[in-house]
Amino acid sequence: MVPPSGAHYNLNIIGVEKNKTADMTGSNRHTVFVELNNAEGTHSNIYLTRGEFQVCDGNAFDAAYDCSGNKIGTAGAVFQLPCNTNLSGTSGGQAVDVIACTEGQSAAYTVWSRALGKPGGSATMTTCATETKDYDGDGVLEEYCSTENVVMVRDNGRSTFKNVTNELTSLVTQLDDDVQLERVALFAGDFEDWMWQYANKGLRLAQLRFYLQ
Repeated sequence: MVPPSGAHYNLNIIGVEKNKTADMTGSNRHTVFVELNNAEGTHSNIYLTRGEFQVCDGNAFDAAYDCSGNKIGTAGAVFQLPCNTNLSGTSGGQAVDVIACTEGQSAAYTVWSRALGKPGGSATMTTCATETKDYDGDGVLEEYCSTENVVMVRDNGRSTFKNVTNELTSLVTQLDDDVQLERVALFAGDFEDWMWQYANKGLRLAQLRFYLQ
């Protein structure tokens, strides 16, 4: 697929063998550093906060700080982006109920990803959040992870983009008793602690592009 032409925000996610120790907050960087090879069942956290596109904390190996300098996690990078008003009402060919953006920084945009670097390696990105409303009534506020995800594989040959707008700017799950799933826009609904879980299997460089519509 071919992404739109024109101005865009570029984010590079770089996998490294050794933990980064530098303070990567408070700059105009467009890079995030994550673990190159996660153990099975583990991942790096990229926390998500609401606002204009900006890397707040580029180091996923130490405590996570938002763009105002507040600590929001014990380990993870932090990326700031608007709530997306450009979301699909389907998932896997089935209709979903869309829980749209609430009041706050919002924009209509698309997101495109590609795997770069030398051939070999893959990574999976999944959008997750923790409920603030006890949907199942068990007395526990649980983490929900989307049924959709992004899989990036660095094959031989030229790297190509794919549209990952829905996967990275919303969470698809079942919140109520009916069979229809819900698509919850980033920062909307009864959720907090939004993040991308980045499970890396040797991908040295993933690139995301954000195009305003």
